[in-house]
Amino acid sequence: MTLKQFYSSCKRVLKITRKPNKQEFTDLVKITGLGLVIIGMLGFLITIAFQFLVPI
Repeated sequence: MTLKQFYSSCKRVLKITRKPNKQEFTDLVKITGLGLVIIGMLGFLITIAFQFLVPI
């Protein structure tokens, strides 16, 4: 990809993007937060399981 192609690609993407409204932003924050909580809980449960399965 040449520099000119990259520039035109970036220009095209920036033309179609827009700022999210308040409702879209809050939905995105809720979904992201829920994902973080689920991944954190999964990691915590795996850690607890390994502590019981593999005693030091």
